[in-house]
Amino acid sequence: MRYLLAATALPLLVAFPVLAQIPTPERAVTDPKSLSSPVNPDARAVPVADIGASRSLGSVAWSIDGKRIFVATNLTGRTNIWRTDAAGSWPVQLTQSDDAQTGLTASADGQYLYFQQDVGGNEYSDIYRVPVNGGAVENLTNTPDRRESGMLPGPSGGLVALSTKLRSEGQSNVAVMDANGVVRVLTKEADPQYGWSPIAWIDGGKALIANRDRVDSKVGEVWRIDIATGAATKLIAKADTVYTAADATADGRWIAVNTDVDTGQIHAGLYDSVSRQWKWLKPTPWEQTASIFTRDGRTLIFGTNADTRSTLYGYDLATGTETPLAIPPGVNYPVGSEPRSPDGRTLMVNHSGADSPANLYLYDLSSGTSRPATQLAIASLLPAALPKSDIVTYKSFDGTLISAIVTMPANLKRDGSNPAIVLPHGGPTGQALDGYSRYATAFASRGYVVIQPNFRGSTGYGKAFQDGNVKDLGGGDLKDTIAAKHFLVDSGYVDAKRVGIFGGSYGGFMTLMAIGRAPDEFAAAVQWFGIINWRTMYRDQDEQLKAYQRSLLGTPDSDPQVYDAASPLTYIRAAKAPLLTIQGENDIRVPRGQAQEVHDILKAKGNVVETIFYPAEGHGFQKKENQLDSLTRTVAWFDTYLKPAAAR
Repeated sequence: MRYLLAATALPLLVAFPVLAQIPTPERAVTDPKSLSSPVNPDARAVPVADIGASRSLGSVAWSIDGKRIFVATNLTGRTNIWRTDAAGSWPVQLTQSDDAQTGLTASADGQYLYFQQDVGGNEYSDIYRVPVNGGAVENLTNTPDRRESGMLPGPSGGLVALSTKLRSEGQSNVAVMDANGVVRVLTKEADPQYGWSPIAWIDGGKALIANRDRVDSKVGEVWRIDIATGAATKLIAKADTVYTAADATADGRWIAVNTDVDTGQIHAGLYDSVSRQWKWLKPTPWEQTASIFTRDGRTLIFGTNADTRSTLYGYDLATGTETPLAIPPGVNYPVGSEPRSPDGRTLMVNHSGADSPANLYLYDLSSGTSRPATQLAIASLLPAALPKSDIVTYKSFDGTLISAIVTMPANLKRDGSNPAIVLPHGGPTGQALDGYSRYATAFASRGYVVIQPNFRGSTGYGKAFQDGNVKDLGGGDLKDTIAAKHFLVDSGYVDAKRVGIFGGSYGGFMTLMAIGRAPDEFAAAVQWFGIINWRTMYRDQDEQLKAYQRSLLGTPDSDPQVYDAASPLTYIRAAKAPLLTIQGENDIRVPRGQAQEVHDILKAKGNVVETIFYPAEGHGFQKKENQLDSLTRTVAWFDTYLKPAAAR
């Protein structure tokens, strides 16, 4: 095949196109020498088993009376549903299943808890319900070839709004489900690049505010949908512009909107649907996102993502005053389809920090205080013993500013002898955030300096930056990632010959691209469900994901040279680094064949390669034994190939 080129005929790093500097928010460049390894007598290698035993915070929901909270978490090793008193109590398990249960929402009559569940991670979920006091679980929709997700309970009549998607199509639509599980689709999207999602019920349940978004997250529109007729009215839209509704007041007058209009950076505004006028929040160069109105409609909760760290605020609609919410620093966001308690006094917030795994916090809107409602981390994961993080900025090959999260082990000598690991994130339309990372914790507590770069293509730094790798996947963004390695080496702590690279999904793609296109940069590599061949990806993946791939690369027929340049398959025969691959058998985002293709090529070439497949797992591993096994194997791989025998 024409894209299986001989490695010796391919130029490597010098072949990257010369790109102009991409504008991003202004910030100071970090001196690598300013990195410092703290002295901490309590620091230790956190047991991988303890990291794996920390429970996840999935979906959450209030009971109708506000006295109970439902949480999807993997206390038993499976993401099932538990119930606890809002005031605090021992959790009670409501459901049991090998498959993950998410998207929790209470029925309007308070008798049931609705949730969504797929089969073995295949991402085609049905809607189920279970009595809030325990009992038999019912599959209400039972549609194997249609996904139902994103439930939004209505104010009356037992209706629930949701999104639906057929397996045979890329587009999704808005629908309503009655109390018996009967689904009525309201919209009729014809373009596979677009998807609809319900955002807020208005006018006493007679209508919905909904978003119609393009799959690449670069175009969005806000619509009003009449429930009785399905008639949809476009409220806010502009060519090549993001307008995404976050919430609306109950009367439908005020709509909280996130947009990149005029600035190229996501910022929040309030749209008066009666006067058709805008009210804007205070400008910031950083990403600013509206979230939800308080129940009285007087305050908008919004957040800023300032270079990977988030802060929540309340915006008073009458005065324009912005008040920060007293929640510990880190990554914070309202969680659940309905974060507000029924009485409107309390807000559920997901909080995590570099040294504190995710927990559910309850924020009292009247007193301005918060408290944890769960304790999901195992006791050994104490902030005093866990490694900390720093945000750094460096210049890439074309002068573009790149931010990254550095997690520095304690008690290192600045003698150029220490190992390091570069962690490119997934997406590419995503961002590394300065919250808890089990991977950074596992690696840094074992002496690895860890860096998570937000390479071009990442969100959070403006539209131009997000567009910076379109039709150049594995080009400029890979150079940004390699520059992260050199930043660590320049700190004086890291041995350039003992740096590994690890990522999942697009991070896995970046890992494969790195070891193939820059084979002397990394001494060991681990990739989870990464892409080796964009052509077979396009052939085999889900229709919605095909639409996303077209937005990044075009099609194999329209842009064959782009596909050749962007596929690690073109370069992988030059790879030298030992490679561990881990893959879910049921992955519809990156199908199993991608991992097999990598393995077969490198095995035949004689490289050190190992590939693990997990049955009944999708894109990411839900079962605790697989979460623990994958992390254990990854740590052991790097210990084997990056540390001297005496240090393992």
